[in-house]
Amino acid sequence: MLLRRLEYLAALAREGHFGRAAEACHVTQPALSAGIRKLEQELGVQIVKRGQRFEGFTPEGDEVLRWAQRMLAERESLAQTIASMRGGLTGTLRLGAIPTALTVASLLTTPMRQQHPLTTFSLLSMSSREIVHRLNDFDVDVGMTYVDGEPLGRVRVVPLYRERYLLLTPADGPHGAADAVSWADAARSPLCLLTGDMQNRRIVDGHLADTGIDADVVVETDTVSAVYAHVAAMGLSSVVPHAWLPTFGVPEGLRAIPLPRPRRTHQVGLVLAGHGPESLLARAFVEAAREVDLSG
Repeated sequence: MLLRRLEYLAALAREGHFGRAAEACHVTQPALSAGIRKLEQELGVQIVKRGQRFEGFTPEGDEVLRWAQRMLAERESLAQTIASMRGGLTGTLRLGAIPTALTVASLLTTPMRQQHPLTTFSLLSMSSREIVHRLNDFDVDVGMTYVDGEPLGRVRVVPLYRERYLLLTPADGPHGAADAVSWADAARSPLCLLTGDMQNRRIVDGHLADTGIDADVVVETDTVSAVYAHVAAMGLSSVVPHAWLPTFGVPEGLRAIPLPRPRRTHQVGLVLAGHGPESLLARAFVEAAREVDLSG
């Protein structure tokens, strides 16, 4: 029963709402609230701030939450170990990836599934900051993000590939017949880019700013598919990483022209929590990833 109440607590932290937490745990809201009150009674501390709605945790509650997340992760790791000993690795690998890396995730999940056919995957799009936060809270097992840019904190890093960039542009546009383009050419083009809260956009902005030209950004979006759609429909261009090509390719009517190597390149890799139990699923995913030549 203690583990069940810890699950209630972790769900409340994740959802930030009593009703949604109860729904995630497949119980009624009164049952979830009663479970947390019993946990408070057992530990002799107030865990949740009292109010009309969820207002956060007390300092003691924050500490209980950290232990709860760690204990639940240990239980999941134990279950994976026992299942593996019985007849093969099972369970769901929870993977958080930045949008620019989502396009190559299938190149890693496919070989893992071939090696461990009983595994399943939960793949979510996240910012690099959210990935680190949710790793530390044991809400995801592995992240895919930039590993040599903004500080990641205490995580374990497995490098995968360095990004290269291309100008995705209409074939009948100003640069459509060019064999080469410069970053200055890209800055002068009407652009569709990812939104500014994404690290890829901040990286691209830095390269464009190095030209001394104010970039002409017409459309911002938070999905790769919308970038492609607007480039095609509105006659815009976009600076895209090469990792998008295996999935999206170069649609008819567009060209992808390599941009010069910038002063600084950025590496995408896997990140795992630097503390707590190591998931067998995460370990198997890393082993599968090391056998794939993503740079190639």
